[in-house]
Amino acid sequence: MRLFEIAKFTNPASRGNAGASAVTSKADAGASIAGGHTGGCSAGLPAVSMERKKELLSFQKNISIKFKNIALLNLALTHCSVSNEAQNHYNNERLEFLGDSILGLVTTALLYERFTEKPEGELAKIKSVVVSEVVLSGIARELRLDAMLLLGRGEESTGGRNKNAILADAVEALIGAIYLDCGYAQAFAFVSRYINTEIVNVVEKRRYQNYKSLLQEFCQREFKTCPVYKLVNYSGPDHDRSFWVEVVVNTMAFGPCMGKNKKAAEQDAAKIAYEALIIERGERI
Repeated sequence: MRLFEIAKFTNPASRGNAGASAVTSKADAGASIAGGHTGGCSAGLPAVSMERKKELLSFQKNISIKFKNIALLNLALTHCSVSNEAQNHYNNERLEFLGDSILGLVTTALLYERFTEKPEGELAKIKSVVVSEVVLSGIARELRLDAMLLLGRGEESTGGRNKNAILADAVEALIGAIYLDCGYAQAFAFVSRYINTEIVNVVEKRRYQNYKSLLQEFCQREFKTCPVYKLVNYSGPDHDRSFWVEVVVNTMAFGPCMGKNKKAAEQDAAKIAYEALIIERGERI
């Protein structure tokens, strides 16, 4: 019996979406505030305006998922900046928490079944890239989640729709909403549709690699030490800052590289260092 068949769960929707959190958003963002918080039950979800509902119904067709509870989909696309400005707690963070676990489970099952000869360590490396912020934000853009997000005015003004972290979180929240509304089978199918492609990209090295991990393993093997990352400069206002990072490996410095956050700059510096060191030793990248 396949893992997918073993792991079929009861559809939480049949139990009244008891696990879904309540949501609202500002009226001018597309959803009207209606009713109060009722402990996360389906009945506690605010009504969705007709204009917003049309957008959500069109979005459903694009992702080939039909929600029984359209307000739950609206919740998945509501960033916490909306609830912060409205001074309530109706946002997609709880769905993100749920979706993250489902994404991990489905990805693990796909890897386990696909690569029967690979050890746990290799599977873990592939998974870490496949479910990374970079990959998930790419999926979000493919789904056009950036256009569907509800953001607070402050986040909107600072380019929130283009931030990888927000987009990746929205993908996880969407997965959580699909699970609650449609059940595990549809959540599994939805995740598989996009993650299988990313698995192939990672294995065939057509997709972003975790160069920090690769560099660390190389340094420990060759030099019995770890790379050291140094922030050498930064500029710009708090909401739009750029960082320059270099990495030092066994007294050799590589970089600096610029990124919109430290992690991105570190990854780029690690890539330069790793590829240079691999080529220096005559190994294949």
